Amino acid sequence: MSGPIVGTVPAIAVVGASLAGLTAVQTLVESQAVSQITVYGAEPHLPYDRPPLSKEVLKGTWDVERCDLAPVGDKRVVWNVGTEVVGLSAGKGAAPSLRLGDGTTREFAGGVVIATGAAPRSLPGARLPGVHVIRSRDDAVGLRADLDARPSHVVIVGGGFIGAEVASACVERGLRVTLVETQVAPFERVLGAEVGWAVVAEHQRRGVDVRTATAVAAVRGTHRAESVELADGSVIAADVVVLGLGVTPCTDWLEGSGLTIDNGVECDASLLAAPRVVAAGDVARWPNHRFGEFRRVEHWDNAIRQGRHAAQRLLAEHGHGAVLDFSTVPWVWSDQYENKLQVVGSTFEFEEAVIAHGSVEEQRFVALYRRGAHLVAAVGLNQAKLITRYRRMLAEPVLWTEALAKAEYSGAPQR
Repeated sequence: MSGPIVGTVPAIAVVGASLAGLTAVQTLVESQAVSQITVYGAEPHLPYDRPPLSKEVLKGTWDVERCDLAPVGDKRVVWNVGTEVVGLSAGKGAAPSLRLGDGTTREFAGGVVIATGAAPRSLPGARLPGVHVIRSRDDAVGLRADLDARPSHVVIVGGGFIGAEVASACVERGLRVTLVETQVAPFERVLGAEVGWAVVAEHQRRGVDVRTATAVAAVRGTHRAESVELADGSVIAADVVVLGLGVTPCTDWLEGSGLTIDNGVECDASLLAAPRVVAAGDVARWPNHRFGEFRRVEHWDNAIRQGRHAAQRLLAEHGHGAVLDFSTVPWVWSDQYENKLQVVGSTFEFEEAVIAHGSVEEQRFVALYRRGAHLVAAVGLNQAKLITRYRRMLAEPVLWTEALAKAEYSGAPQR
């Protein structure tokens, strides 16, 4: 059986030199039918791995160069890093085209992969020296330099995964840390109050001042950060401030593109956003039929899986391969001190949570999450083997009663 004719798929653009973008490129070059791929990245760096930025890099145990990922060396791939893309035209019947920051326009008849990721949310005063976010390689280098200077007090605004990991790195450096969170309990919306408090218990044991139900209005200072102003008008002195307020998808450049933009690039179940236009990673919002959800997933594992699927979907536009839905069991992990937190499935709008294995007091447990009549997620702290089992289990629908029976759980539900 003969393979695809070499070079039959016209030029393709990948916008975003991200993990999702890199994986899309790696997938596209597997096909001899692809003629050329041009990658545009707004940052001046080739693709790199983000998870170590808030862990090993901040602790000082890794040089930032260790995060670099091997770029695709195929001669069909052109890397244009440090190049801004400011517009996309995806009109019906016409080949997609990109408008670059220098005013030029390039048509890509083979299609476009959108992998521009997301950007950190901000606060008034965020431009002051001493105020940091932790999203990019340069962000991590800048924050590490400030931590190397031994600040007297680090205030972290936002108690999610990034905030907790940064707190862990700072404490291990021997720094004084305050963690400020708007929710009544840390991670409450995502993990529930009991699990949220269990996750931050080690932070508190190590001296982190965890303040919940506390909103921050602004960062104050004259020449650099001096304090954090709370919504009630009180202040917390700080010479380094880290903002971990979550992210918003990078879609401003897509205004007027013809795509549907609603908290991300809206795609169908196959990750197609428009004819010959696909999206992957943090920027993509799609219906995950496995969990009956239409939303974005901001996880490392999802970026890889979607990058590959989006590339295959684009090739299917040219008759190479089948059109398949992208359905996944989300998985994310967080390393804090010696603890490993893992989440599999979707806790989105869960209705009930129970500690089904172990105990929060021992800092070794698995919590199960229900939505409707089904198990939708499992969260484990220092329970890697059990979480692997639940990840396999969640590939198919599982009744809540069946999950509890398998866990031999007979306790009272906890919210």
